[in-house]
Amino acid sequence: MVKIGMLIADRYEVLEKIGTGGMSDVYKGKDHKLNRYVAIKVLKQEFYENANFVSKFRMEAQVSAGLMHPNIVNVYDVGEEKGLFYIIMELVDGITLKKYIEKKARLSVREAISIAIQVSMGLQAAHNAHIIHRDIKPQNIMISKDGKVKVTDFGIAKAATSNTITSNVMGSVHYTSPEQARGGYSDEKSDIYSLGITLFEMLTGRVPFNGETTVAIAIKQIQQPMPSPCEFVPEIPHSVEQIVLKCCEKSPDRRYQNMGELIDDLKRSLVDPDGDFVRRIDPDTDGATRMVTPGDRGSMRRQYQGTANPGADQLPEDRDGKHFGGAADAPETASGRYAPPRGRENARGRERGRQDDGRLRLERDERRRYEEDDYEDDYAEDVSGGRRTEHLTTLVAVLAAVIIGIIVIFLAGRALGLWGGVSESAIENATAVSMPNVVGKDEESAKSSLTALGLDPQVTYEKSDKEAGTVLEQSIDAGKTVTPGTTVSLTVAASSEGIEVPNVVGISKQEARVQLEKKNFVVNVQEQPSDSVDSGKVISQSPEAGTSAASGSSVTITVSSGPDKSGQVQVPTLTGITQDEAQKLIEEAGLKLGKVTEVTNSDANLTGKVCSQSIDAGEYVDSGTAVDLEVSTGVGTYYYSGEIDAPTQAEDPNYAAGTAVQCTITDANGTQLYNQTVSEFPQPVGLTQITTATGTLTMAYYDTVAESTTTDENGNTVTTPASSNLVMFTRQLTFSAQQ
Repeated sequence: MVKIGMLIADRYEVLEKIGTGGMSDVYKGKDHKLNRYVAIKVLKQEFYENANFVSKFRMEAQVSAGLMHPNIVNVYDVGEEKGLFYIIMELVDGITLKKYIEKKARLSVREAISIAIQVSMGLQAAHNAHIIHRDIKPQNIMISKDGKVKVTDFGIAKAATSNTITSNVMGSVHYTSPEQARGGYSDEKSDIYSLGITLFEMLTGRVPFNGETTVAIAIKQIQQPMPSPCEFVPEIPHSVEQIVLKCCEKSPDRRYQNMGELIDDLKRSLVDPDGDFVRRIDPDTDGATRMVTPGDRGSMRRQYQGTANPGADQLPEDRDGKHFGGAADAPETASGRYAPPRGRENARGRERGRQDDGRLRLERDERRRYEEDDYEDDYAEDVSGGRRTEHLTTLVAVLAAVIIGIIVIFLAGRALGLWGGVSESAIENATAVSMPNVVGKDEESAKSSLTALGLDPQVTYEKSDKEAGTVLEQSIDAGKTVTPGTTVSLTVAASSEGIEVPNVVGISKQEARVQLEKKNFVVNVQEQPSDSVDSGKVISQSPEAGTSAASGSSVTITVSSGPDKSGQVQVPTLTGITQDEAQKLIEEAGLKLGKVTEVTNSDANLTGKVCSQSIDAGEYVDSGTAVDLEVSTGVGTYYYSGEIDAPTQAEDPNYAAGTAVQCTITDANGTQLYNQTVSEFPQPVGLTQITTATGTLTMAYYDTVAESTTTDENGNTVTTPASSNLVMFTRQLTFSAQQ
């Protein structure tokens, strides 16, 4: 169990609890080796015995540790200590995006887009490393006090895809993509969908789909059309509305195909919010079957005639200016219809036609009649190749319609839970396995078979006349359907001489307990200080490793409680309380009050209270040590007097003097202090009454590249057209304290 003030791995001190999740708790801690504050994520105690959850917890650490990006929370360390499974992470001094939205009801368009851009950049880095988050939601996005946005909790959602959508380890179904809700394949475009829902919530203060149960919400994600954010906030710009709707398309093929495309549109929306530049993709419309219009038939007829008679333009004309040698000039068949002309016989026929005016008029009249009676249909029926093509096309169209109908019925049935889909029972059984028969096998072979299926074998021993190590019973009958993670109890024959005691010296108390209890031993724990063995690790055991003991007998392990700190006292937590209360705690701990200094502090809640202490809480010091305090007199104000310089060569090598640049300055809380379009640099700026010590300058503009002409290796002239590219970057600012 985690206690405030405890030391993990003789390095990380637990200071206070700052959050909790489905499978872990998060504490603020201090790394005494590197003298920095960290976040300590600890697996909840109820999951210690579940190998499946321990595996997921470790997976999160492995996934997160491979990502290094300014918009992703960094992982520093991972391990097991004092029976705890922990991850040491970057401490973000701020709040979750969820709490930020609740605090402000809804965000401004510019602020929401800025946050979405930073989240997209973090996800782009993850996707480039072939890592999909699968759990993007405001609860997993942190906003620091200096305005930095960071994505956290990589790995948990990916590890939990085999669980039901109602599991508290999975991401909220409010942000789950339709393909995830169906239990299907998900990729980078699933993260784009979830980010679109998050952007919708930032802009409107609500999620697009809600319901009484997770299954009801999942069905809405799959079936109901995405509402426009403008239905709730009409002043949302057109481009931003289109970005949200494109992110949240039901079909992944219609969404942005990668984070780079989304980032480009988000940046452009800052400069041109009402622009119509978002390209919506509709593959169903582009490839759909449609009715052939009379104009289409005429076009196809002309194309067919041109193909069948490529020399028609060179044929002689009759008195009406029409060509001979076409379909109307073809000789008559036994059925009374005309056949296509063939070779020299048709050439001689045309010659005789030119010599016989009576026949010429008859052919012309017949041609007109054929055109009036829908020429192309009669002619196509007479041409065997065309008739086969028409029948084949009709057959393909009918088959396609039948297949589409089957798919629609199948998906509708799945959505309603008739044969799968998003019903809870179906999702829970999606990965079910059949229980094998392991009775009669040796212990290790049985455990390997069960572990390979994702099951959790637990072994107890009993005396038997069968060979030691043989499985006598299994708690779940063979052939029964079970889900991965299910615990299976095995009864194994014990040796007549007893069970060999495993070696647990040097490992954590929790791991030692697990190993001994698997061998059916009763574990007794005692603690003693040690300067050589890390706290929480086993110093010794009795009976010793390698000896035999009866099943059910006791094994005592001695666990290190860390270095002996007798004679020293622990410094209490003094921040957040008044000076008098702090002084009382200092004296009760056997310490003494040192120097007290009054200072300003940006946190209004600390006014009149201790905001800093010279010795960190939890540290052990000699009795009588003086502790200095800083007491807040209130929120201080800051000012900024300086100049905005033109973009440097490093920031943008293509910047041209005189380009109009939109310059925006915000403080660490996101409050806009300055917003001007500047074309001459340096630009003087003077700001006062600022409530934070730091801020951010954002510069956005278009780089125009003129048309250029070059010559390729073959001597051909190649012209590159002029283009205009959006450039956007930030600079960090530090403000001066107001005297």
